Amino acid sequence: MSLLKKVTIGCGPSIYSADASTVSASDKSELETIKKRFLIGKLGLKDGPDLDKRLSDVIEQYGRSKRNKYRAVVYYLLATYFSVLRLS
Repeated sequence: MSLLKKVTIGCGPSIYSADASTVSASDKSELETIKKRFLIGKLGLKDGPDLDKRLSDVIEQYGRSKRNKYRAVVYYLLATYFSVLRLS
């Protein structure tokens, strides 16, 4: 729970906006933004096919058919997989 709380705080006030609080898995540009801003920008990962694959895996794990995929949960799942988010 503490990791999810830190990720949620890191999302900032955008999580209170209906549009920004969810991820549209069918929108390629949104997935690219998650990759560039969160995985590469915040977590400091190198770009590569593994990032695209893991992002797709997380969407599958969350459930592609679920309409509302909460951004904080998607980020949490990604951070858990890559084990780079530090708890302090």
